[in-house]
Amino acid sequence: MARDGLAEHRVARRANAIILLDDGWNCDEVASALLLDDDTVRAWFRVYEGQGLAGLSEFGHEGSSCPLTHEQQTALRAFVTAGVPRSSNAIGAWLRKNYELDYSHSGLIALLHRLGFVYHKPVRVPRKLDEARQRAFIDSYDKLLNRLEPDESVVFVDAVHPTHQARPAGCWAPKDVTIGIEQTTGRQRLNIHGAINLETGQTQMLEVEKVDAMSVIMLLVAIEAAYSGKKWIHVFLDNASYHHAILVREWLKLPGRRIKLYFTPSYCPHLAPIERCWGVMHEQVTHNQTYETLAEFRLAIMTFLRRTIPKNWNRFRDRITDNFRVISPNDFRVIA
Repeated sequence: MARDGLAEHRVARRANAIILLDDGWNCDEVASALLLDDDTVRAWFRVYEGQGLAGLSEFGHEGSSCPLTHEQQTALRAFVTAGVPRSSNAIGAWLRKNYELDYSHSGLIALLHRLGFVYHKPVRVPRKLDEARQRAFIDSYDKLLNRLEPDESVVFVDAVHPTHQARPAGCWAPKDVTIGIEQTTGRQRLNIHGAINLETGQTQMLEVEKVDAMSVIMLLVAIEAAYSGKKWIHVFLDNASYHHAILVREWLKLPGRRIKLYFTPSYCPHLAPIERCWGVMHEQVTHNQTYETLAEFRLAIMTFLRRTIPKNWNRFRDRITDNFRVISPNDFRVIA
């Protein structure tokens, strides 16, 4: 919408570009402000120098024939579709090699847009997605929630291993300032086995020496203690081997146990809301944050997980949700 519009709007944008140049802006600054490329701004300025206001008001270049024939355009579509090049430079090189055509960067981008291409960033797709198992899990989860009694609760369990390092993330800053973040010298990490209740935001977060069957049992003990007034606690977790360990199964058979385990489908982290909890943790604690010592890092992580999330659950509950959906591999073209 910003780039297209009526002729009057397009003429006004050209006039704005000339005024900003007259005010001392350079072509790069004008292009950034008006969502253009700098070659377009320079072309408008040359038109204005040569033809004045009349030149800015004309669009005679529109509808000009494409240097590529229909067959060449078809071949270009096939090349881009099959190879999904990471850079327009590769496409320009292909055109020069095959048809001896030399496009400017802006012209090449315009050509690709006309041919129906846009610049994509691939999304990460879990391996071996099974739509039927996803639907079955979501249906069974919904049925459980619909028949849940007041003396029952649902929690999600998982492990995370944050490393004592700062994570660079985008931020707003003056355009003429280079932003940096100090990195720590160590690669020490924490081992956290945790649980979260999506209804209340209540968490149980254990820092353990090693995530294994014993840490699972320790966490389940902590969950039972936290829900002492509940008849049943329904615990959802992934298919990590330690969650299926014999020690865990034997512990669950002991008299007085009030926990029932449910396993999410393999390769489906999108069906584990606690995974979103870890993402929020990194956004709030490690992105653009440097902690000089491991102790400071540990304190920040554990304080956020144990106190900040439950205390501010209204703030985070829209991010850490069980708004499940089925992901189909057919929805993606996997390129690698």
